[in-house]
Amino acid sequence: MIEFYLKHNRKNIKSLVNNLIDELENLFLIENISIIPSNKAFFQGLKDEISIDSFDKINSYFETIEKNKEKLPFLKNYVNKNKVELPKKNSFIDLFAGCGGLSVGLTNAGFNPTFVNEIDPTFAETFYFNHKLHIDQYFVGDINKFVTEIDKHSKFFKNITLVCGGPPCQGFSMANRQRLIDDPRNVLYKSYLKFLHKVRPQFFIMENVKGMAHKISEIIADFKKYLGDDYNFDYALLNAKDFGLPQNRERFFLIGNRIGVDTHKIFESIKKERKKEFVLKDAISNLPALQPKPHKNKNDINNEEFGFVIRKVKLKKNKFYNFINGENENGLLLNHKNRYNNERDIEIFNRLPQGANSLHSSIVDIMPYTSRNHMFKDKYFKLNENEVCKTITSHMKFDCNMYIHPTQARGLSPREAARIQTFPDNYFFRGSQNKWFAQIGNAVPVKLAEIIGRNIIKFV
Repeated sequence: MIEFYLKHNRKNIKSLVNNLIDELENLFLIENISIIPSNKAFFQGLKDEISIDSFDKINSYFETIEKNKEKLPFLKNYVNKNKVELPKKNSFIDLFAGCGGLSVGLTNAGFNPTFVNEIDPTFAETFYFNHKLHIDQYFVGDINKFVTEIDKHSKFFKNITLVCGGPPCQGFSMANRQRLIDDPRNVLYKSYLKFLHKVRPQFFIMENVKGMAHKISEIIADFKKYLGDDYNFDYALLNAKDFGLPQNRERFFLIGNRIGVDTHKIFESIKKERKKEFVLKDAISNLPALQPKPHKNKNDINNEEFGFVIRKVKLKKNKFYNFINGENENGLLLNHKNRYNNERDIEIFNRLPQGANSLHSSIVDIMPYTSRNHMFKDKYFKLNENEVCKTITSHMKFDCNMYIHPTQARGLSPREAARIQTFPDNYFFRGSQNKWFAQIGNAVPVKLAEIIGRNIIKFV
């Protein structure tokens, strides 16, 4: 982790190292691991960046990790990946990678990551922590700059099977008559096309908001402009709930290839995996209950009542648990922690029945926006445990009032949101709690990505 900070987030390194020290102290405590004093300097480049006390501690803690990582494999995530390994087949590049939801699914399907681009250092840190790529296999920064410096990383881009990514299109609107490619707000979309033009993978995936389907003829024209006539394209709107996932999340997927495959057949193959499987209750019912948290600006609280960043716990297994985790178990519960709510919100959470929103009669006397109900009907929404969840979004970083737990007077925890997005329980989100929500809300559902990847790899 330290080498990642030094290379990709050096300006925040002092606070990052101090947070890492606290995190490791807690982890050693719950795992009953004795800290080993060390005279080694694991990270010489860190010495002038932090205090002597912090430098001594972090070296002792990494000595402790080295001595215990085989006994507790989770500790290996903290150790810097010091070897570049380029996959021999089924390689892929993840652009706008976020915390890695799309990559996890594609990896599960048999693809092998070779390079990652993500502009947010915390999102990239989460990706790095949970994957085995060397720090040189990341470009943490703006894709526009990345495309101009692509030759510096060319050794990673030979014989690429797949490029994936979801470029944000801030200028997208059904009412916008300006072409996507010409809108200055859509420079990320244009850079994605430029990258595909330079790397020319066998396949690509572009994921975006469902409204992009209305621009499909324009989008395909853009792709042909940059890629020529070598690629065959098709698109579909795919909803996570149709594939057995516990979330109503419909998104636009465009897939193209240059190896002569009729891409329509890929989507036909994907759609054959549709089924009804899980609802919200399946995803979150076996997680520890949490109480409403009335304490403001107390983010350092970790206890049974409000939750933990890291907690050792044995969860009761069910079908959904096995579905997202498979054989991956570490005995730890990560990012299951409640956030602050004021007394009024907690009262609203208590009163609302499942499936009800801000207009429900049970809260009319305390609803703070009654004069603007038409605008704020979804300001509060209590989820129904017997249905799939509404779309998990990055808005959760502001509040979870639209995602009220069906049986507890609080919003969903980050781990519950991650469950709904079908991340495995051992996937550890880095940064602040608000950052956890932002990462989770922006991700492609892992198991949907896996289905897409599994049906592309059949044609490779």
